[in-house]
Amino acid sequence: MASGEKKPARSRVVLTDISSRAWEHPADKGALVALRKLKGFDVLLKTMSGVFRERAWRLTLLGSAVRVDERQFARLHRLLAEVGQSLDATDLPEMYVQADPTLSALTIGMDRPIIVLSSGLVHHLDDDELRFVIGHELGHAISGHAIYRTLLMRLLGLGGLLNAIPGGAIGIRMVTVGLLEWSRKAELSADRAGLLASQDPTAALRTHMKIASGGTLEELDVTSFLSQGAEYDEGGDVRESLIKLSLLQQQSHPFAVVRATELRRWIDTGAYTTILGGDYPRRADDDTASVSEAAQEAAASYALAFERTQDTLGRLVHDLAGWMGSASTWINDRFRRGSESA
Repeated sequence: MASGEKKPARSRVVLTDISSRAWEHPADKGALVALRKLKGFDVLLKTMSGVFRERAWRLTLLGSAVRVDERQFARLHRLLAEVGQSLDATDLPEMYVQADPTLSALTIGMDRPIIVLSSGLVHHLDDDELRFVIGHELGHAISGHAIYRTLLMRLLGLGGLLNAIPGGAIGIRMVTVGLLEWSRKAELSADRAGLLASQDPTAALRTHMKIASGGTLEELDVTSFLSQGAEYDEGGDVRESLIKLSLLQQQSHPFAVVRATELRRWIDTGAYTTILGGDYPRRADDDTASVSEAAQEAAASYALAFERTQDTLGRLVHDLAGWMGSASTWINDRFRRGSESA
């Protein structure tokens, strides 16, 4: 079916009062729950961004791109309304289509988030795939990723200045590495939001396949594509593990094949079906969300990732952590027995 061709309407579950915590990756959720507890922190970041900079973005789009509404790209306007309904989002961002042959999309702005789709994306993706992408970007907006990603952008911009300060470059590097890791996990969160908004796992997979291939789908095979992700996870020897780490050093997004694999893995856990069944956290409870529970969930997520990985370095880290845990337990037990017999 050609891109943009209408299909019979399919009913989607409205996830009433759903909290963004339902789709946030544990590593992403842990950071966001903690930051949301810091009252006024988002205001500080908004001030850092600057009113004029944000207005400049919007004015640039007004003057150079096409704003989506009932008369311009009406199809996209309808899709935005549909994903907003699925995620029970009443305050929808503005959306623009920008001349760009690459398959890309982003959400910018904090006071008034704006979704920007590339013309290449609109050209190559059908309605179901675009629904997933728009839901992905709406998920970014609802989670507040733009606010916290601003901190990453500011720190990256300060890199040159801090190089002149003794120890400054090392400090800023450590912080930005952590923030880039968070940014990659935020993309996985948004993929889950896109799936919950579109409620079409097949379309979500097709989207990642098109992004990876530059829009080609006719010559691709789903099984082979997903096996690439498995091969990437398996890694190989320590050298390949180190190469993968170095490749991610400056990446704010996971690779497309990896994202498809991670989304498929999340679906297989049953979480997606559970949420569609109505079992999910509500926005009304966001203020009472526990920071410690979110942190424990994040730690458990990384432990599980290390445990299942076939990557040589990953196995080494997992085995070392297990050995250290066992040694710590043995030492604590010895000290406890010693104190009891004293």
